[in-house]
Amino acid sequence: MYSLDIDQLRTFLAVVESLSFTRAADRVARTQSAVSMQMKRLEETLGKKLFIRQGRGIIVSPDGHRFVGYARDIVERSNEALAAFDDKALRGSVFLGTADDYAERFLPTILAGFSASNPFVEVSVVCENTFGLSQRIESGELDMAIVTHNETRLHSQLIRREPLLWVTSEKHTAHQTSPLPLALGSPHCIWRKAAVEELANRGVEYRMLYTSFSATVVGAAVTAGLAVSVQPESALRRGMRILTEKDGFPKLPECEIGLLQGTREETDVTRALADHIRHSLEVMQTPDFGLSHLPVNVDTIGRPPRIRDQMEIPDQGIEQGVIADSA
Repeated sequence: MYSLDIDQLRTFLAVVESLSFTRAADRVARTQSAVSMQMKRLEETLGKKLFIRQGRGIIVSPDGHRFVGYARDIVERSNEALAAFDDKALRGSVFLGTADDYAERFLPTILAGFSASNPFVEVSVVCENTFGLSQRIESGELDMAIVTHNETRLHSQLIRREPLLWVTSEKHTAHQTSPLPLALGSPHCIWRKAAVEELANRGVEYRMLYTSFSATVVGAAVTAGLAVSVQPESALRRGMRILTEKDGFPKLPECEIGLLQGTREETDVTRALADHIRHSLEVMQTPDFGLSHLPVNVDTIGRPPRIRDQMEIPDQGIEQGVIADSA
């Protein structure tokens, strides 16, 4: 009976999250050939293929997806056991806020990675719009918040840039309706202000049909074919179609994402989470909610090449601006 190697499991999870042996090698401080060998041995131990070659890249196999939960559980329990006997392990609590637009895309990776390294830290999360989060920061309710960066109003640290895109339903024609029906954030939302300013400059008639700080509500209105909205690239969902200048929609300013620090005294715990968030958002490339739902062009503040030029998988799932479900 074979046993599972913890190092192989850590490497396996790094490959799953990055969809690249090269990027996984950087994360686990090994060479690409060493990572390939580890995955080969893990597959031999399990007797199953965990990854499938596709063009120049890889995808996770059905057995690989099934194994992810087990691997995470084992690695997390290992981390907990080590931390339990580590007098220097961080302990305590931290209060994190995030704009609803970023919660689904960013939180799974951020929280999973931080908890794996700091199993005894309790993270309390509040989801709200940027305006509400800034008020909570000022009142001392939160230690930090992931917000839409706004130099004129907030003193957040810019940690990521993404395209801000017009979106409509893949199956409906709300974008061809006049006046144009819109589903946008609250009047405080800078994306809303940018959208209506661009429409006004073009002389496009519009009506505000839905207003909500919830990305889920706005996204539902779009995919149901009720309205057009603007979304950062990371918030794109299946069933949405991207509208471009060819469709008559003006280019929008970039979405800038910032980390807003609280007014409470900084601790080792809050410092560790802030550092982890910065690193996670700077290197995050592929979405966490399905391999067929790939972003068109995610740029971090370092402005690296287009993601799809870097990824070791062929173009799939995006065709003519449509977020498709190839499953």
